[in-house]
Amino acid sequence: MTITLKQLDYFIATAETGQVSHAAAELNLSQSAVTAAIKGLEIDLGVKLFERTHTGVRLTMEGSRFLEHARVITSAVTAAVRSPLREKSGLTGKLRLGMTYTVVGYYMSRHYARFRKTYPQIDVELLELPRDDLERGLLRGEIDMAVMLVSNLAHTDDLVQEVLMRSNRRLWLSADHHLLGRKDITLADVAAEDYIMLTVDEARKTASRYWDTAGLTPNTVLTTSSVEAVRSLVAAGIGVTVLSDMVYRPWSLEGQRIEVRGLVEPIPSMDVGLAWSRNRPIGPAGATFRAFMSVTMGGGG
Repeated sequence: MTITLKQLDYFIATAETGQVSHAAAELNLSQSAVTAAIKGLEIDLGVKLFERTHTGVRLTMEGSRFLEHARVITSAVTAAVRSPLREKSGLTGKLRLGMTYTVVGYYMSRHYARFRKTYPQIDVELLELPRDDLERGLLRGEIDMAVMLVSNLAHTDDLVQEVLMRSNRRLWLSADHHLLGRKDITLADVAAEDYIMLTVDEARKTASRYWDTAGLTPNTVLTTSSVEAVRSLVAAGIGVTVLSDMVYRPWSLEGQRIEVRGLVEPIPSMDVGLAWSRNRPIGPAGATFRAFMSVTMGGGG
């Protein structure tokens, strides 16, 4: 039996949300990854943990019993791993922390809240800025550390980067889109469709890289800096888009379903990570934040 902590995390998230899609969105993973983990867990345990319903999934009797054990195990491991950090929870100091828009809205909120609760005596000055302004602030010493899309980092010689999470990019479609019937979908297939282009956090610049590599151009019918607008337009069947799993949610604000599919061509992931100046030592508060994020992401899958 080779049960992993990731399997337990995925199982707990699915049990708490009642839907594999919701658990996947919460964990910033694909639905297939969550489904495979749960299936592997059921095989190892020799029992069925969930049964399908018209609204999602619900725990079986065996699943309910195992949920209690899973929560005890993950809580114990988390407490054990974080105990060295908690010994320093009285640490004081100031941390000037920069973040980009997408990171603040779709990744860092819960981690930031946990950090503030764990280290209430560290004074955190939080700045939301575009990527180029964050890099400039790090180089000038105006910002101590940044959580940003390090896959877009420009000053790689002067800035140290540490990846925290890689988020796959996939095709978003409406629930009745004809491409859902295809076994394999290519960028050429996508280029033949109306396309909704997101511009926030250099998304358009990033997209142009893999479109240019493929020698194709999307048929962009609308550009917007709003992820929610993209979500609504795709769900309504106005167009398709390629975005990362980190910002994916299965429903639009209007309650319409959004489906996702992988593409045949390799699409680069969106990498979220820490960045700081190579020429300045990390202070105690910054080192604590770095250790906290490392432990959090290492334990959370």
